[in-house]
Amino acid sequence: MTANTMIDGLKDLPKTCEVSWFSALCDDDYEFLGQPDPMLASSWEHCRNIVMQAEKGGFDNILLPSGYALGIDTTMFAGAIAPMTETIRLLWALRMGEDWPPQLARRIATLDRILGGRLTVNIISSDLPGEKLDSRARYQRTLEVMQILKIMLNGEHLKYEGEFYNLDLPPARISTVSGKCPPLYFGGLSEDAREAAAKACDVYLMWPDTMDNVREIIADMTARANKYGRTLKFGYRAHVIVRETEDEARTYADRLLSKLDDEAGEAIRKKSLDSASVGVTRQAELRSAAGGDGFVEDNLWTGIGRARSGCGAAIVGDPDQVLAKLQAYQAEGIDAFILSGYPHAAEADLFSRHVLPRIHHAPLTL
Repeated sequence: MTANTMIDGLKDLPKTCEVSWFSALCDDDYEFLGQPDPMLASSWEHCRNIVMQAEKGGFDNILLPSGYALGIDTTMFAGAIAPMTETIRLLWALRMGEDWPPQLARRIATLDRILGGRLTVNIISSDLPGEKLDSRARYQRTLEVMQILKIMLNGEHLKYEGEFYNLDLPPARISTVSGKCPPLYFGGLSEDAREAAAKACDVYLMWPDTMDNVREIIADMTARANKYGRTLKFGYRAHVIVRETEDEARTYADRLLSKLDDEAGEAIRKKSLDSASVGVTRQAELRSAAGGDGFVEDNLWTGIGRARSGCGAAIVGDPDQVLAKLQAYQAEGIDAFILSGYPHAAEADLFSRHVLPRIHHAPLTL
């Protein structure tokens, strides 16, 4: 075999992506959407079981979301679950402004050490409880925290002068396993969010959208990052319903909504601290654009958003259709998927048996 033949063969290999699952720390688990179930409410035991199911199923990473009014504390949960896992990464969601940045850097380094280097970080920029900042200020604070974390966790002396933080500190004694800042995953559709992401995050996350809009967002964010001499990876957060046949998947989607009261669904959406964000507004636009069956394009169903703020659509179909949809996103530039389904442990098992073995996947590398 010649060198050129080997290179051509490598080009034909499937593109590798990271495939993550979701642990419902924020009371976001149901058999029937909008119908609270004590057996699926956020608790140490229930959320632990989702993480362990995801690890058993072979997922690369798992998102530990952050809430306030709902569910259990993300930081405490992350510290408790870390030594129980062996292979799966943790995508630890952190709300900017909750922690003093130097102390946050120490927490990140400590948790990464417990995990043996398997930590990734989801940066959240929504309002804190009892606080209301305008968009520009919130994302400026978020940008400053991301920049501070990268300086400190890369082992450099911190001399930082910003709008929110003015700090002069030597490198912390404790470092991550790699000696570098873990990958920072971050998303947002507003102008302020996009600029903050372009300047400092590593993985730009987006919620479900039409293929045309996914393509446009990736092009826009690539250009913005290039402007600052940077490159981004891209992540896609969606729900999934996979069954042996498309009819079975659609029937299950209908069943999820069969006990939903519209007023109850609206109340659930309004509980979120980011319920009025540009991204949430876009999810509402998708629902409005969908047909009577809730599908806005092939295999993308918006019914989930009737009882959820934020990520409000699901990829629905048989294993071939779900795989094809994910591969279509990959072809547009998506490098990582964060998936979920209802109930979360059961759907993780279905996806890990029917779809995951057919995906060329691995933890994301920068």
